[in-house]
Amino acid sequence: MKHLLFLTLLFFCSLTTFAQSNEVVIPGSQIKKFTSKIVSGQEYVLQISLPSGYDKSNKKYPVVFLMDSQWDFPLLTALYGEQYYDGFIPELIIVGITWGGEHPNPDSLRARDYTPTTEARSPQSGGADKFLSVIKDEVFPIIESNYRVDVNDKTLVGCSLGGLFTMYTLFTHSEMFNRYVAASPAFMWGDNVLSNYETKYYSNKNNPPAKLFMCVGGVELSVPDFEKLTDFLNNRHYSNLKIESRVLENTGHSGTKGIGYEKGLQYVFEKDSLQLPASVLNQYTGNYKTNDGMAITIKNENNTLVASAINNNFKLIAASETDFYIKSFFLKIHFIKDDKGNVSGFQLDQYGSSVFAEKI
Repeated sequence: MKHLLFLTLLFFCSLTTFAQSNEVVIPGSQIKKFTSKIVSGQEYVLQISLPSGYDKSNKKYPVVFLMDSQWDFPLLTALYGEQYYDGFIPELIIVGITWGGEHPNPDSLRARDYTPTTEARSPQSGGADKFLSVIKDEVFPIIESNYRVDVNDKTLVGCSLGGLFTMYTLFTHSEMFNRYVAASPAFMWGDNVLSNYETKYYSNKNNPPAKLFMCVGGVELSVPDFEKLTDFLNNRHYSNLKIESRVLENTGHSGTKGIGYEKGLQYVFEKDSLQLPASVLNQYTGNYKTNDGMAITIKNENNTLVASAINNNFKLIAASETDFYIKSFFLKIHFIKDDKGNVSGFQLDQYGSSVFAEKI
């Protein structure tokens, strides 16, 4: 019996040793660390996820910056894979930001870095402006010098205090990002101090265009106040800010991250849906053939382009006069014209591949 007990303990110890010595690494991800000069002596860790086709292209990519990466980096990268595959969002670079050093305490550090003012219950709080400087003057240069990023397409994502920081950034440093996702934001921080920053934002009619998605869990106590905030912001009728908000059914505070980040990314990256005149659409109708021999026919049916290939029909939605997409999965078409202005073909981008189709 003692021998059996010893073998059992040895077995579990070996499992523990194995688990501790094999860290799970998210494919396509990298880590960069730096010690801040702005928040003196604080080490920050950047967790970076690159799109699967990054090494095979010369494209520049939109960047999503994620707060509380120590918890949510695996979640957001998983959601990105789903939403990109389904065609809701483009290829992205994800940059998660968290804290390094010996035994960092995220609960204390996020209260310091994500809050705009000091509260007695959190004496370390009030460092949001310093942290914004860290992002602008230290994080941005690291990312922009090491990766092919679209410097004009940045998204900020955060939950709870991270959501407060996201909205504070929008209202006070609107030039830094153009898309914002705030899940269950702590908007009542500091006796609703966020409203003071919103007032200044509203008075500035030259704010750059932006989109904001915010949500709250349906079982949270803050739902009534969140709905008041939503009504107030919607009644502002901002000229350069589009807003969508949701109360998530049967969802608690932390649970808003999953569906909130998913629906938030869908909203802030939602493509245009244009109604183009027949004179524009008709120039694209005809027969095409890809490099690998696939035949594609495009027709104008009731002022909508329909592509037919391999016994399937796909309605094409216009994002611009030359760019079209479908909603059922990731597929984009970009029509190309020759020097005389005639349509010569289109570039067909699907999940994991890109081919040219010549007009015949």
